[in-house]
Amino acid sequence: MRRVSVLLFAIGVACSACATKSTSPSPAASEATTVSTSSSAPEAAAGSRHFRADVWADNWFALYVNGEKVGEDPVPITTERSFNSESISFTAEYPLTIALVAKDYIENDSGLEYIGTDRQQIGDGGIIAQIVDLDNNKVVAVTDSSWKSFVTQTAPLNPECVTSSKPIVECSSRDVAAPDGWQVPTFDDSTWSTATVFGAGEVGPKEGYNDIAWDSSAQFVWGPDLKADNVVLLRLDGVSASPKL
Repeated sequence: MRRVSVLLFAIGVACSACATKSTSPSPAASEATTVSTSSSAPEAAAGSRHFRADVWADNWFALYVNGEKVGEDPVPITTERSFNSESISFTAEYPLTIALVAKDYIENDSGLEYIGTDRQQIGDGGIIAQIVDLDNNKVVAVTDSSWKSFVTQTAPLNPECVTSSKPIVECSSRDVAAPDGWQVPTFDDSTWSTATVFGAGEVGPKEGYNDIAWDSSAQFVWGPDLKADNVVLLRLDGVSASPKL
């Protein structure tokens, strides 16, 4: 880059006397400028490291790191049976605060799906994730019981309404606003519950799950009720550079 700049300066001095004859850059100057532009590339800020988050969710998620949103499932939550995994690259500084909002698909606040068909039912959720430090290829975090959880939407509270012909009327729900700043490192999650761990047999992971080479310690987590809890906030504070054991 410095040699290109010197070359451009020298050309500019040598041609200063003819500058009034033409305003078009010389071929040499154009070529030098092209080299300069193409060699530029965004780099991580000083102290930042490169990471990859692998996430599979039933049905949708958004991922935050140190309070900043770094990615989400590109398939809208309104898409029925949207099963897929995502790998999201990002840069950040240790320690990491990892935050996830996970949503199960529901047609409306009744908490049911396939409403009005012979498959009308209460769906279930589940999410699994791992964070890999790409600078040393170490898994530094996985979803497990060390995470905290806070449920913001639960339905139906009366599961017997699953057979109702008017579920939006007869199924009851509980909705709680997400706490302000729940994604940031300074948020106090001491009153949150421990994330509940579920086995793969309970969640039944589908398309996309086997596309990821999961660390053996990664587990499916959710709120306490895999079926009735439909929107779950999840947090893990203080992730350090030490690999997850």
